[in-house]
Amino acid sequence: MNVYLRQFGTAFRLLGLCTILLGVLYPLAMFGVGQAVASRQANGSIEQLNGQPAASSLIVQAVPEKDNRFFFPRPSAVKWDPSSSSATNLGPSDPALAKAVADARSAVAAREGVAESAVPIDAVTGSGSGLDPDISPAYAELQVPRVAKATGLSTAQVEQLVADVTNNPVLSLLGQPAVNTTKLNLAIAALLK
Repeated sequence: MNVYLRQFGTAFRLLGLCTILLGVLYPLAMFGVGQAVASRQANGSIEQLNGQPAASSLIVQAVPEKDNRFFFPRPSAVKWDPSSSSATNLGPSDPALAKAVADARSAVAAREGVAESAVPIDAVTGSGSGLDPDISPAYAELQVPRVAKATGLSTAQVEQLVADVTNNPVLSLLGQPAVNTTKLNLAIAALLK
C-alpha cells in the first residue's frame, strides 16, 4: 500500500508540474512572443474601415449577389458563413461537381460579360474551408471592368487597388500571387463613402 501511495504522490506532483508548465507558462510565453513578434497577426489580422474594425483579412466577407460594386470571392459551400467551415466534399469524378462547375462558369461569364472559356478555375471552385478570401489575379482582372463601371471609378484606379492588395510570394517558392478580396472590397468601400 505504501508503494502505491508513493507512486500516486509522484504522479500527482508530475501532473501539477506539467499543468503549470504546459497549461500556464507555455501559453503565456507563446502569447507574449506572438504579441512581440507579430501582434497584428496574433490579434486576428483585423482590417480597418473609416478608423473602425471592419473585418479580418484572413476570412472572406460575403458580397451580395447583385452588388456589382465589389469583387466576388470564390464560391463557398457554407455561403461564406464564418461560424462554419466546409467544402462540398464532391469528388473530381462526381457528376454533381461537374454540373456545379459548369453552372457557376455560365453564371460568372454572364455576370462579367465574357466567354465561358475566359473564366478562371478559382471563379467556379471553392476552397477547402469555404472561407478563403484569396482569388487569382486572373479572376480579379476579369472583375475589374464590372467594378469600375458600378463604382464610377476609373479602370486604372480599380487596377491599382487590385495591385495594392496582391500578395506576391517570395521568389515564387511559397505559392502563387493572390488577391485578398476582403482587403480589396474594404479599399473600395473606403473610396465610396
